[in-house]
Order: sequence, then structure tokens, then C-alpha cells
Amino acid sequence: MSVVSLQLGQCGNQIGHELFSIISSDSNGPNRKKYGDKAHFSQKQGSGNNWANGFCVLGPRHEEVVEDLVRREIERSDRLAGIFTMMSVAGGTGSGVGTYITQCLRDLYPSAFILNQVTWPYGAGELSDAILVHENDTVHQICSRLMNITHISITDVNKVMAHQLASILQPAHTAHSGGQYCRNPLGADPPTFFCTLHTRTLADIFLLSTGELLTSLVCHPEYKLLSLCNIPQMSSTSLAYSVFNWPGLLKHLRQMLIATAKMEEGIDWTVSAPSVVRATEENGFKDPALYVPWLQTENSFSTWNSSVPLNGYEKSATLISNSQSLLKPLDSIVRKAWDMFASRAYVHQYTKFGISEEDFLDSFTALEQIISSYTHL
Repeated sequence: MSVVSLQLGQCGNQIGHELFSIISSDSNGPNRKKYGDKAHFSQKQGSGNNWANGFCVLGPRHEEVVEDLVRREIERSDRLAGIFTMMSVAGGTGSGVGTYITQCLRDLYPSAFILNQVTWPYGAGELSDAILVHENDTVHQICSRLMNITHISITDVNKVMAHQLASILQPAHTAHSGGQYCRNPLGADPPTFFCTLHTRTLADIFLLSTGELLTSLVCHPEYKLLSLCNIPQMSSTSLAYSVFNWPGLLKHLRQMLIATAKMEEGIDWTVSAPSVVRATEENGFKDPALYVPWLQTENSFSTWNSSVPLNGYEKSATLISNSQSLLKPLDSIVRKAWDMFASRAYVHQYTKFGISEEDFLDSFTALEQIISSYTHL
């Protein structure tokens, strides 16, 4: 089964390059990843940092050639597991063209899983099956406080995101894989297919890999926002002198879930759930107090594992959740956008490409519905 990846815009291409460098390095030693001569498309003219230009002009203009690139990759696969896109939600090419292309792919491949990895801008989806969000602010803090990088570059930020993505895209042993590696990160390997609502809001916990990611985490169109935590993350110098054990890693990961922490440093250990299960290793995630009361605990999480070290880390753990952790930044973005729209800031830059004020209002309504849905879980 194959997952076709699509890197859109400057941000998407930079993260994609780092991601496949890590995967290739872990698989083959030196980086041997090479993009095919006919597997890319570029133009000298970008979208001018304007979403409307990307969505209304450049997306339709280049729709056919991009669809042809994707179609050729899909035809090379024995079976399509899904489509994985990487792009930014700021700027014009990644966000604008990326949204338009995602819309086209949804129409062309209605039964294929589509996972969007998006990068939210500093300070700051209806078409895909899930949206995996990285916040630049959080990744920047990881670089500064955990990686001990003094002068943080875009490459440093991209490497952190790529490392986290690689941690969920590795083949892994699952409860349903019969001792074999599960190699389908976007959908369920037949004959297993399940769909449940998970964690403290809606969440499913995946440790070390994702397996049936979309079918487990996203079962309702209003709940598509996925967040990711990965530990440990540190500089190569510190890593050489560090030793980790699974109980310690999982204890930190559990507390990150409870306290809605974005990284392991600065976790608020005073926040607690009314635990009824001793939090040891993965049993800590079986605690019914972590989940909504109508959810059966045995269906609330899944554990995946791989014996292969990841990117130089002998032990590492990753948690993906569909929860309220993205509520605060999303609400902040919507409030800022409302203020700018009310003051007519930059509106003319959108209307001149065909975006109407009604389109703005529809978008605000959709986002506020998402915020309301997550708030009331």
C-alpha cells in the first residue's frame, strides 16, 4: 500500500525535504532520497503572499499539471492508501494553491484518505479527512529550550517538524498486524477497520507510530484537528549523555496530555485527572478519567511500537491526540482575523481576485462552529 505525498509551497517543500532525509537516513544510512525529474512542478512567479491569488488564480491555472503529477504517482502504486500533503496556512502558494489542490484531489479521489500537515504562523480544512497542526511558536521554543540552538534558522524549525512527522510514519507493530509491520499510516489495513471517538475530548493515543490514524482519530467531520507531542527532543551533544526508560517517557507523555503541554519542559505537574488507575507505563493511558464518560476505555487508545531507533534516538515516544489542545490558538487566530476584517485590513487584496465578503463570513461561521464543537465536548 502506498501513500502519495504532496509538498506545496516553500514551507511544504522544506519540511518534506527534511522528512524524507530522515526517513532515507534511517532506512539506508546516507541520504539517498532523490525526487524524480517528472515528479515536481514549479514556476518563477509565486502567489505574492496572498491566499486569494493562490486559490483563485494560480490553483485553477495549474490544476491540470498538478493533478497529472499526482495521478502518475498513484498509478505507480499497487494500492493507494491515502494522500499526505504538507503546506503552510499562511502565505499564498502553500495555503492558497494547497487548499485548491486539496479540493481537487477530494473530488478526484473521494474514497482516498487525505491528511493535511499544516504549519500555523508565528503569533498567530474542510476538504481533508484530518489536519495535523504544527505551530511555529511551539517548534521555535523546542529549538531554543530543548535543542539549545542559539540562532534558530528555518532549517532548524523544519528539522524538528520533520522528526515528529517521521515518528508517526514509521512502520510499526500493531494489535491487529499479526506480528507483521503495519505500513499504512493513513487508513486501516484490511480486514481491520474501526472508528471510535477518543480521549478527554476526542482523542486517540498512538505511541511510536500511527497505523490506522485517520480511521481511529477522526470519525466526525467537525473534529479534524490533530496535535502531536514527541519526546525526548534534545541536542545531539546532550543525547550522547542521556539515558531514557519507557516508564519515564510515558509518564511525561501522559502529563503532557493532561496539562495540554506542547513540550516536556515546563509541564504543569499540578494539573491532574481524578485517577482511578495507577499511571505506570501504558496503563496510565487506560485511566477512564482521561476520557469522556460515554467512551469505553478499551476503545480510547491504541499502542504501536517499533524496535527500530528513530533518527538517532534509542527510545522515543509520540502521542497524537484529537482534543481541545488547539482551541486556544485557533480562537486567538479567529479573533485577530475578525478584528482585521472589521477594520477592512487587506480585504481589497482578496476581493480583487474574486473572494467576496460573503466568503469571509462563511469562513468565520465555519471556524466558529469548529471552536464551539470542541469547546462543548
